[in-house]
Amino acid sequence: MNTDITSDDKLWAALGYPIFPIALIMLLMDEKKNRPFIKFHAVQALALNVGIWVVEILLAILSAILAAVTFGIGGLISCIAPIVWLLLIWPAVLAYQGKYFEVPVVTKFLRDQHWIA
Repeated sequence: MNTDITSDDKLWAALGYPIFPIALIMLLMDEKKNRPFIKFHAVQALALNVGIWVVEILLAILSAILAAVTFGIGGLISCIAPIVWLLLIWPAVLAYQGKYFEVPVVTKFLRDQHWIA
């Protein structure tokens, strides 16, 4: 799609998904935030991480409620939490391949807010 995507751009974009502070750093560094590929993935990675944090909090609340009601057995739902974080590996792989891609709800929201092009 874009021929000026460097291997450095791909690496930074890929690392921003599983390690969200890197996405923040990309948006604070002038030489990084001015690169369209990096900016797109940094903003999308941050939004995706926020969404995953919300899911994690909801899972923790649900797990606590179910554990109280089922005398501890319902707490096993907390085992799902680490699996949710594994979902960040796929976007990282796609970013490392130099691809722009859409995360169904997240990318549309970001475009509607004009945070990404």
